[in-house]
Amino acid sequence: MSGLNTSLNLTDTEKLFFIKALSRLAQADNCIKQEEHDFLQQLCSTFNIPATQSEAIKSITDAELINEAKQITNRQTAMELIKEMCMLANTDGDISERETMLIGQIGLAMNLELEKIEQISRWVIDRIIWLEEGKIIFEKV
Repeated sequence: MSGLNTSLNLTDTEKLFFIKALSRLAQADNCIKQEEHDFLQQLCSTFNIPATQSEAIKSITDAELINEAKQITNRQTAMELIKEMCMLANTDGDISERETMLIGQIGLAMNLELEKIEQISRWVIDRIIWLEEGKIIFEKV
């Protein structure tokens, strides 16, 4: 699912925020799917986030998350997080209004323009369509 740009050199705080934001987004529709759970577990492993921090990650509220997002000041990091959030939200083929709102609020808190957030979202959807078409073309369905 992820195409995470590993060359960003995220700080430990930024890595933890990525996990918090993606975890909260996965919970937004009140149903964490296996793909979402697996993705989050893999990301925790990639970022070396210990399981002992999972309760703090799971218990964050939208308001706390949005407030923490203001600490992300690097534009590339902010755009990467929005991309990952859009990818996660689209895993089930149906992005909910609550997911859309949370992505927008996080992006705005990180000083991304609404137009940039929408542009990233459209790119993610185009990428998903393109990958699905590739499966059909190359008979990998």
